[in-house]
Amino acid sequence: MAPRNLLNLESVSKAFDIRALLDGVSLGVNEGERIGVVGRNGGGKSTLLKIMAGLEPVDSGRVAKAGDVSIGVLNQVDTAAPGALVRDVVLGNKAEHEWARDSQIREVLTGLFGGFTDDLLDREFASLSGGERRRVNLAKLLVGEYDLLLLDEPTNHLDVEGVAWLAGHIKSRANLSVIVITHDRWFLDEVSDQIWEVVDGSVLAYEGGYSAYVLSKAERARQSTVEAGKRAMLIRKELAWLRRGAPARTAKPKFRIEAANTLIANEPPPRNASELLNFAANRLGNTVFEVHQASISAGDKPTLKDIYWNVGPGDRIGIVGVNGAGKTTLFKALLQQIKPTAGKIVTGVTVKSAFLSQHLEELDPKWRVLEAVEKVANSVQLGNGKELSASQLCERLGFDADSQWTPVGDLSGGERRRLQLTRLLMDSPNVLLLDEPTNDFDVETLTALEDLLDSFGGTLLVISHDRYFLERVCDRFVGLLGNGSLRDLPGGIEEYLKLRSASLNSVEVKEAKSGISNAAEARLLKKEVAKLEKQMERVDSEIAALIKAQDDLAFDHDKLAKAMEELVVAKARKDQIDEEWLIATTKLEELEN
Repeated sequence: MAPRNLLNLESVSKAFDIRALLDGVSLGVNEGERIGVVGRNGGGKSTLLKIMAGLEPVDSGRVAKAGDVSIGVLNQVDTAAPGALVRDVVLGNKAEHEWARDSQIREVLTGLFGGFTDDLLDREFASLSGGERRRVNLAKLLVGEYDLLLLDEPTNHLDVEGVAWLAGHIKSRANLSVIVITHDRWFLDEVSDQIWEVVDGSVLAYEGGYSAYVLSKAERARQSTVEAGKRAMLIRKELAWLRRGAPARTAKPKFRIEAANTLIANEPPPRNASELLNFAANRLGNTVFEVHQASISAGDKPTLKDIYWNVGPGDRIGIVGVNGAGKTTLFKALLQQIKPTAGKIVTGVTVKSAFLSQHLEELDPKWRVLEAVEKVANSVQLGNGKELSASQLCERLGFDADSQWTPVGDLSGGERRRLQLTRLLMDSPNVLLLDEPTNDFDVETLTALEDLLDSFGGTLLVISHDRYFLERVCDRFVGLLGNGSLRDLPGGIEEYLKLRSASLNSVEVKEAKSGISNAAEARLLKKEVAKLEKQMERVDSEIAALIKAQDDLAFDHDKLAKAMEELVVAKARKDQIDEEWLIATTKLEELEN
């Protein structure tokens, strides 16, 4: 049986001012399809999703949706009604004993939050951090009954574990259709069976995930012989990376496997490791950072304890760990911004560090982009005789000749982050510490950044939730497991996920996966019974007041009629509460007996 068609766009065009974001686009979505959307920031990806959701009108063409199709939308901005609690957003009007027995709801809450505690559910949405808000709105969609989910950057604020869980959950729901915009290329590879590239007003379709998309673009370029210059070079860099991790990635493309393997086999490694190491040793000597039995605290909170770690010249190390495990705190200790509470940290005498933090540096909004970079230096030495001018480095990081004259105050968040990184590199550091460097970057900018880091001959330490980026630019990995320890990960991020899964394999987690225990459900039911009894008291008081009002309003027919209507409504509400109370107390008695 052919899959059910859910949604179609027919010759859809959409422009803002005189710029056409979509120009005569026709496409369709069928049941069970998983589609990743890529393209430059500002190129029309989010607009495409808003049009499909019916949130943005089209200039011409039409959007046709099957009548019974339900669509859930995750926007980049997470909002909820004023005063809403987490339980209101995620669970709506579901009674506690009702959702507590729902395996899908339990799985979602456990996967995104590690469980469902009253502390979480009773918090106001407005009080949550950005990452918590993202998880709450994701949970709302995943527990809902939708045919099609339109997800705009769902992996923002999710750690490596959260991204891996979300990918597995989506893949486990065979009939759910998903269209996702994300710069997380590992996630795209895991969940997508198609890639849509939004470029120059068109939407180009590719079979397979992100790796298949890269290979398909290279194959198209080879066959047509029109792809050249910088764009072709960056694609070839991606091919070189895919050559290193071939088995899992190259099996996905739907076009000729032989052609893909030929493309990959002919590409050299993305960087010459030994050449970079020799250059780094000349600049750095033998010592970069040596951590000797150090314990480190974030304020009054002990975070890392008894750490021994050595970072050498030319090391390219990815650091993974749960939020709050101490990744940024470790960086600050290496940079001597905080002192260890025990042990010591030795820094090499020739080390010149640069730190890209998660927080954007404040710059004069009147400066031009190129001016902001040249205030650091006019040129930078990359090693091996390679030199870039300030303008050339700007261009390598996505600021073309025109945008280099853009005022800093007019830049987007992603552009400001690119500018911050450009200024750091212009200071010729030999050690780079990057804390979530990929935030707000589109795929094309990420590829350019990876290409630039391939040429960096110093030591590179990276904190990121972007698994593809970590595996692309780093050669070694260490993990902070949330118990104060730091551990080498010879098996990479996959080993980290296995270690975390093992450490969380407690009695509580087993109960969350297999079903709520009787004791836990009884606790939820008791809480609901108490809540219903309070509601009964309030409605009884309301009914008594309305009965009294009828006596007082005997000679005012209009007000008397209104009071009688309100009394009917109040009694109906009392009957409903009585019924819910009876169901809850009956279930509670069954559990306790």
